[in-house]
Amino acid sequence: MSASDRPVIGLTTYLERAQTGVWDVPAAFLPKSYFEAVTRAGGIAVLLPPQPVDPEIARRVLEGLDGLIITGGKDLDPARYGQDAHPATDEPRRDRDAWEDELLRQAIDRDLPFLGICRGAQVLNVALGGSLHQHLPDIVGDTTYQAGAGVFNRVAVALEGESHIQEMLGGDADPLAVPVYHHQAIDRIAEGLVVTARTGDGVIQAVELPTVAFGVAVQWHPEESPEDIRLFEGLVDAARHYREARA
Repeated sequence: MSASDRPVIGLTTYLERAQTGVWDVPAAFLPKSYFEAVTRAGGIAVLLPPQPVDPEIARRVLEGLDGLIITGGKDLDPARYGQDAHPATDEPRRDRDAWEDELLRQAIDRDLPFLGICRGAQVLNVALGGSLHQHLPDIVGDTTYQAGAGVFNRVAVALEGESHIQEMLGGDADPLAVPVYHHQAIDRIAEGLVVTARTGDGVIQAVELPTVAFGVAVQWHPEESPEDIRLFEGLVDAARHYREARA
């Protein structure tokens, strides 16, 4: 595939303190597994670090993209959905919250294909008016969804109804075994979103926005399954169609 055939996919990044060599500084970064999956799926990965929020800046960024991924990371500020912070909720990253919210809202307005991953699914739900469970162990009674120490558990996820997720992953035996690392999850579903996957205990694991051509978000971490990049291939394919339509 030539470079001219590859759609450009923007991926949001972390902004955290990081150490490398003699340096110990605030830094924007993203685990390689994310952008490697995009590259293998046929896209060109471009990283989008948190920065001052300005609708015009977000517009110019999105004009250069054919698709968008809102990646995983720290918990959203619960003030965004009208709650006080649970003791287990991360210190808020308000700069990232605001940046990703603006990118996602504008992506929806322009029908830019997008994929939300873990935190990205929560950003989508909150941006559209939904809320989150701040600490799943309070709901399900254990730490199945976040084992700790950077260890990804695999949980069984059942797909629901006709959806992009069903089209991309439905050929497998149902339920799917997917890698998870989250202690929060969608609670009140935002108006307009459709739940397309859950675990057996009812925890929402995927949602879609049917008013756009490709608006998919999963609570699990597909980048941690390098043997299965079908979600990334689905986004890249939708991004290619988006670019062709614009041309």
